Amino acid sequence: MNVLVVDAQGGGVGRQLVAAIKKQYPDVTVTAVGANSAAAAAMLKAGADNSATGENAVIVNCRRADVIVGPIGIVIADSLLGEITPAMALAVSQSSAKRILLPMNHCDNIVVGVSDLNLGKLIQQAVDKIGEFI
Repeated sequence: MNVLVVDAQGGGVGRQLVAAIKKQYPDVTVTAVGANSAAAAAMLKAGADNSATGENAVIVNCRRADVIVGPIGIVIADSLLGEITPAMALAVSQSSAKRILLPMNHCDNIVVGVSDLNLGKLIQQAVDKIGEFI
């Protein structure tokens, strides 16, 4: 099973996702792709098995993933302060992988109808959902 974690900016959400996934499912391969090198480095330090940076890395790894996880902005072009390119959002959206998206109300994208949980609880729910696909 290959879990792809995609994040941008400082990689804080991705870092926490990688750490939680590796802690709960140490045998799962976690590939981390950052929209920038800081995000990729943060996720690699958190224990990702592989790490890459940039648009093409997102496109290629979305084809190889069984599960893609990250903030909801990874499916919205120009989100995360413009770091998610239209090609990145399209690659995540069109992937045959299961997508687990954290409803982060940031960058002018507001998700209504979901509980206002703290990041720690969102991370745990995402990790639990990954377990359903293993």
